Formats: sequence, structure tokens, C-alpha cells
Amino acid sequence: MKRFVATVTLVVDDYDEAIAFYTGALRFELLDDIDLGGGKRWVRVAPSGAESALLLAQADGAEQRASVGNQTGGRVGFFLHTDDFARDHASMLAHGVRFLESPRHEPYGTVAVFEDLYGNRWDLLEPKA
Repeated sequence: MKRFVATVTLVVDDYDEAIAFYTGALRFELLDDIDLGGGKRWVRVAPSGAESALLLAQADGAEQRASVGNQTGGRVGFFLHTDDFARDHASMLAHGVRFLESPRHEPYGTVAVFEDLYGNRWDLLEPKA
């Protein structure tokens, strides 16, 4: 039996704003955008060919709004793997993505921490072969 984490929820301020960031700056694909009624939508985005996706869930209520941008308590919570760090780093910079550090070389690969449009921390990572 094959098992994997298929989808992870990311609480966002606005569906359309989040779709624009993830499909534009990060070059993810929009997999689903289904109106569920009552202002809710089923919105999934993912890098091309990925087995897992992000479910973009618009915050509903004060508690959820408070978690936008800080879903992992300020730690890196998301890891975007690439086969070409230099290409993706340059593209993301050109799209205004804010990196919190210069690229660094670690035993596990080339990495740099960046923030999404809400301040969630991500690693852009090209693993060592």
C-alpha cells in the first residue's frame, strides 16, 4: 500500500491573493478552485508533478485570522524542493519574494529561508544528489 500526506492546509487572508502568489511567485499549479457556497472554496495548489498539495483555506473568525502567517510559531514550516536552486531563487526574487538570508550550503543541500506573502517561513532547498 502506498501512503503519503496528500494535502496540508494553509490558512490565508484571501483566496485570490493567495492563488496569485502561489501560482505567480512560486510557479505552483492551481489544481482546484471549487465554490462550496457560503464564501468557502476548495482551493488546492502544488508544484508541477508534486504528489502533495496545499489547501488554501481562507481564515474564518478571529482565531484563524490570528494564525495567518504564523502557523508554525515562527519556525520554517514548509520545504520547497527544487532541482535547480539558482533558477528558482532568481525567479522568486524577480517576483518579489522576500528571502531572509543568502543561499547557504549545508551537508543536505543548498538552502535559503524565504517568507510567503503572509510571513510563513519556507526553505527553498536543492537537496544533495
